[in-house]
Amino acid sequence: MDPTYDEIKKANSMRGNEIKKTPLIHSPTFSELTNSEIFLKAEFRQKTGSFKIRGAYYKIKSLSDDEKKHGVVAASAGNHAQGVALASALEKIPCTIVMPKNASPAKVAATKGYGAKVILEGINYDESSAKAKEIANETGATMIHAFDDPQIIAAQGVIGLEILEELPDVEEVYLPIGGGGLAAGVLIAIKEKNPDVKVVGVQSRSFPSMYESVKQGSITATGGARTIADGISVKIPGQLTFSVINQLVDEVVLVDDTEITKAMFLLMERMKFVVEPAGAASLAYLISKKPAQGKKVVAILAGGNVDMYLLGQIVDKGLAAMGRLLKLSVLLPDRPGAFKEIVDEITLANANIVEVVHDRLSSNVNAGSAAVTMNLETQGKEQADALIEALRKKDVQFTLLT
Repeated sequence: MDPTYDEIKKANSMRGNEIKKTPLIHSPTFSELTNSEIFLKAEFRQKTGSFKIRGAYYKIKSLSDDEKKHGVVAASAGNHAQGVALASALEKIPCTIVMPKNASPAKVAATKGYGAKVILEGINYDESSAKAKEIANETGATMIHAFDDPQIIAAQGVIGLEILEELPDVEEVYLPIGGGGLAAGVLIAIKEKNPDVKVVGVQSRSFPSMYESVKQGSITATGGARTIADGISVKIPGQLTFSVINQLVDEVVLVDDTEITKAMFLLMERMKFVVEPAGAASLAYLISKKPAQGKKVVAILAGGNVDMYLLGQIVDKGLAAMGRLLKLSVLLPDRPGAFKEIVDEITLANANIVEVVHDRLSSNVNAGSAAVTMNLETQGKEQADALIEALRKKDVQFTLLT
């Protein structure tokens, strides 16, 4: 069974009050940064914090009464797990989710909070998926695939209908691709209604499986390098999703973690939006490459379930990338007044000292010297560069750590 436009319309009619029609928000900030007219599709405001609930809800609601009695099982480390768990709770059917042993404790807790039985098995998605299939075979439960299922794809495609309904003159749509369920559904919806709309899929440079598959014209397994965008870290695209995307997509492009980090930081600072790395990939490409200048563009922000520890790192790295946070390691003679001379230069530059670590005792610090590590807040790259130049003129021995 292939996903169809009629199935997308059916999914739209069956969502009831449980699935939100998420807002499409115009952003003057990102419009200026990209020289495009940018609209943000806020799927991170969906229930469970991700678009994944759309597919899970429609798939589970479409099961027969007999299938519902046996319950459902799924493998996921995050958003799909929560979507399946909530959809199962709404339909009052048993649900088992297999998650990797290294899954985020917050995501495990959230999945349990929706009423699912959680089994921790394996160290990656493939191993968890194998366990989920074993459970399905033993219990008769229906396996709910994260992306390679026609009904899952169709329900994600409703996002495309919503975009066209609210912004009928949209010219380009950018969306993240992992396994390809979101992209396949949106492509079917948009290309059916207006084939002139350009649709671009964005993948992590560390997991370019759909990028390579479209390039080669056949499913290609690739990827595996570490990335913060775990939501799109898929080594092998789905059979159904590849078939649709290969036929309909205008382009698949890549972004790296640095570009994603900047997009996440700007979303938090300028829009007050907390968006997860995978969810911010489409906007990251628009900001870094500015590919659609003068166009009316939608970027789908696919989810907002980001680990709190990672969020703190994103803030620091975002500030550093924009020249607003400097981390310096300075080697000083261990004498009175030596550190004050450095502080005076920082004061003259109108920078702010956020944190200081003063070290005389480490084995790599020579006797008669002191190592001082400082985090400094500046107003931007120009001010940071001026401070660095002033320290060099003073012959200060330092290492720039950010």
